[in-house]
Amino acid sequence: MANPHSFGTGIRATKAVIPAAGLGTRFAPATKAVPKELLPVVDVPALEYIVAEAGRENLKDVLIITARGKNAIEEHFDAAPEIEAALEQKGDTDRLARVRRSTDLARIHFTRQRVARGLGDAVAHAEAFAGNESFAVLLGDDIIDERDVLLSKMLDVQAERGGIVVGLIEVEGRFISLYGSIKPAGEVIDGVIEIATLIEKPKPEEALSNLAVIGRYVLPPEIFDALRRTELGKRGELELTDAMRTLGQDGVPIHGVVFSGRRYDTGDRQDYLRAVVRLAVEHPELGADFSGWLVEFAKGISADAIDEAGRTDQ
Repeated sequence: MANPHSFGTGIRATKAVIPAAGLGTRFAPATKAVPKELLPVVDVPALEYIVAEAGRENLKDVLIITARGKNAIEEHFDAAPEIEAALEQKGDTDRLARVRRSTDLARIHFTRQRVARGLGDAVAHAEAFAGNESFAVLLGDDIIDERDVLLSKMLDVQAERGGIVVGLIEVEGRFISLYGSIKPAGEVIDGVIEIATLIEKPKPEEALSNLAVIGRYVLPPEIFDALRRTELGKRGELELTDAMRTLGQDGVPIHGVVFSGRRYDTGDRQDYLRAVVRLAVEHPELGADFSGWLVEFAKGISADAIDEAGRTDQ
């Protein structure tokens, strides 16, 4: 049953968990030797954007859950004395600051998920790290533009109301099978909605609403007991959504923060390419030249070529 201390403690979470153990098969062969989380979005690895988001919200202790073959993630967030010395010698202070940035974002810890058994199992690996505190979960391929507010509001709502808080977006019905689907228990008020229950990746006809769960969660410590009580889902994985539903049945409140800002799903090839283009256009050094080239390039793309590419992609 729910522990009363998880309900509206007034204390904001200070820890973040970032699952980064996926195989990245959709990006093969690029991910054969490079973890998908380190694929660059312009000149910054996708995962660094996620850790930076945690750092901005004062989530200074970050646990990254990796898997076999992903040692490069640990290397990226470690110091690089040789590179730093070379940049210092060149007097390239701007680039030196960018190289050092990844080591200064947070206190980063690592653990391994030895067997790929789903998001719920990955989160279960964080029990010792989280202790008896609420914590945030940020999926490693879901980038939220730093100019838009989501995680900050989620942390505030969880501190005030306790329980579980998830990030939500509105999606077209045909895309709901890519996400978790929530059943509202009321109306959206100031961007927040109470949730009656939720299910993982339903068929469009089984969706509970057009509100879908994205890769941001704030969870109470009771989630670990719920995960132990949760059976593997139909995909043979331990679903975090199922464990959250269990807590909801125990009486733990579940709320969602509806997000309408800029979000980049770098786990999808098309969205990854869009993210690179959008952020390249806004890049302080590259943006102006790249934008000019992009406009000229777009002029040369005919409608027939777009139609042909669409048919090939189907």
